[in-house]
Amino acid sequence: MGAELKLGVKWNGKEFELDNLSENDTVIMLKDAIYKQTGVRPERQKLLNLKLKGKIPEDDMQLSSLSLRPGFKVMMMGSLEEDIADANKRPEDLPEIIDDFDIEDGEEVALECKDVYLAKIDKRIRDYNIKMLSQPRPGKKLLVLDIDYTLFDHRSTAQTGAELMRPYLHEFLASAYKDYDIVIWSATSMKWIEEKMKLLGVSSHQGYRILFYLDCLAMISVHTPKYGVVQVKPLGVIWGKFSQYTPANTIMFDDIRRNFLMNPNNGLRISAFRHAHTNRATDRELLRLAKYLKVIANVDDFGTLNHRHWEQVVKERKERKRQHQQRDGTGGDGAGTT
Repeated sequence: MGAELKLGVKWNGKEFELDNLSENDTVIMLKDAIYKQTGVRPERQKLLNLKLKGKIPEDDMQLSSLSLRPGFKVMMMGSLEEDIADANKRPEDLPEIIDDFDIEDGEEVALECKDVYLAKIDKRIRDYNIKMLSQPRPGKKLLVLDIDYTLFDHRSTAQTGAELMRPYLHEFLASAYKDYDIVIWSATSMKWIEEKMKLLGVSSHQGYRILFYLDCLAMISVHTPKYGVVQVKPLGVIWGKFSQYTPANTIMFDDIRRNFLMNPNNGLRISAFRHAHTNRATDRELLRLAKYLKVIANVDDFGTLNHRHWEQVVKERKERKRQHQQRDGTGGDGAGTT
């Protein structure tokens, strides 16, 4: 056991003492200690003066390597969850601010190739335990889905999960299941994922099967010059555990683009499903995405696709179908679900 390390943290104009830390503890253990004192979750913390050779230290780095003097005060920026929730509460007539950003040209390449992040992925491949819910099917591509604001409005209140479920969820999953194995990956705990999948009826549905769930522990943190430290969902964790899934046959849907920062060519940013009670009648996003998945199901290499143009692909397919019906004299006008 390492020597005791007396540290403090300065945050929001207040100072807190951090107890029970030793030199052998890691940066993530320091963040946990800060969380206990301040209530700011580790992923929300930005430790301004905690550096190693001018760089932000990795979470698994021991505090002894940082040469911290006794009584060192960590300067922290970060918000409490309730403050973030309050900030998100706004009148309906104000424009919605989406927690998202566009990836700068070339930034994703730099991230994909950084050895330190590839090492983190390798560690997840070795250490992260996946509980299989079904078995991979030969010849199927892979669809990876987020939950919050992608399949479910987790902020609104309701009597039942069905009221907050995105319209056509089960129809979408049943359609996708014909061509894709399906994985659910949420930046939350496994217990939360399991409960929400039960609530929505996904885990027991007879029209499709989920392959497995991934939670926040399968994610990794990366540092970007523009956005600082962010948590991402590297698809390499799945590819390293299952050889049949590759960049050529995997697509991920998420309402936050940064979650597929490590694999931008495999990510499709779905519009966020919020305010379920007012938007349920008009939201048809999953129906249109089901059509897109069907269109690309026979594409050999997803690397040849630009998923940012998925809506145009669906429109072009609809127009071709309409023209075909006119040539055949079937009288079709191209109308129908879009």
